Amino acid sequence: MIYEVNIDGQDYRLELDRVDGLWQCRLDGREIRLDAILARPDVLSVLIDGKAYEVKREHSSTDLHLWVGSARYAARLRDPRSLRNRGYGAADGGGTRRLLAPMPGKIVRILAQEKAEVEAGQGIIVVEAMKMQNEIKSPKKGILQRILVTEGANVNASDVLAIVE
Repeated sequence: MIYEVNIDGQDYRLELDRVDGLWQCRLDGREIRLDAILARPDVLSVLIDGKAYEVKREHSSTDLHLWVGSARYAARLRDPRSLRNRGYGAADGGGTRRLLAPMPGKIVRILAQEKAEVEAGQGIIVVEAMKMQNEIKSPKKGILQRILVTEGANVNASDVLAIVE
């Protein structure tokens, strides 16, 4: 399997193959010895050259972040074979987009006002979950039509927080 990976703006080519129950990995053509197991949903236990790492995935409707220890990385993964990942139409997509809560938490800050013009990737709302603050960003350039939550409100995973047109 070949993937195009972008971590904090840096592009990588990742090749993964499963041979005799073990992973063979090449990152930008360089072989890396690793073993990995899914410890629990969204948590991967990885052993790279004898050193152990716990990688946690944080996924929202617009972003993917990976946590390695206390470091957070913005990530994008693309399988070039997938039709879903091929570019059709405008990059920001047309129509209305909903910002969803990535996990249960509490709204600690609202960063934009209704009817304001927002850019793709601009922070809109900050949700605190498990003592960590997660900035929910606009999925596209447009107008922030509605904010459906207030500061201090508790939200569940997948609750609609705001609408961008």
